[in-house]
Amino acid sequence: MDPKSKQRMWRAIRAAFKNKQRGALLTTHYMEEAEAVCDRVAIMVSGQLRCIGSIQHLKGKFGRGYSLEINLREELTGLQQVALLHKEILKIFPHAARQDSFATLMVYKIPMEDVKSLAKSFAQLENAKQNFNFEEYNFSQSTLEQVFMEFAKEQENEEEEVGSLSTTFQWQRLRQDGPVSINHADSIVHQL
Repeated sequence: MDPKSKQRMWRAIRAAFKNKQRGALLTTHYMEEAEAVCDRVAIMVSGQLRCIGSIQHLKGKFGRGYSLEINLREELTGLQQVALLHKEILKIFPHAARQDSFATLMVYKIPMEDVKSLAKSFAQLENAKQNFNFEEYNFSQSTLEQVFMEFAKEQENEEEEVGSLSTTFQWQRLRQDGPVSINHADSIVHQL
């Protein structure tokens, strides 16, 4: 579906459920769609409901802090300037972790505990912008997409653990049973 048609569809869905006398269940992996259409979101991991709530509630509870993107001017991309700016960011947010660094873009993950006050954080970033003359910055809370991806990683980790456990169990059982014919080994695998 093209972007305009998608937005028209989202508006139609919101309009149909505006009076709160109706409800619908939407399943999607597209978090932008969930944010545009849904009042409440539930995330399932391995078939189990892991969380449910408003979008803001899920971002606040399961988000991993804030994201800071700094766009540098071309003339400020020297190693010394970037290193000084990095030091300044660590003064403002002591536990910031640089996620990416490109020629004109620096991306940081900022933990929640480093942001005591949004007003103070923005004031310090504005001061850094004046002192280092960078083009612009974007300081935002974790997105619903990032929350979803954290849960997806959790599911991948669970699947890896289950896979390694069943393989270990299979080899232990084969060792205990002693030598086995190929047909017997197939039946053991099917029983697991």
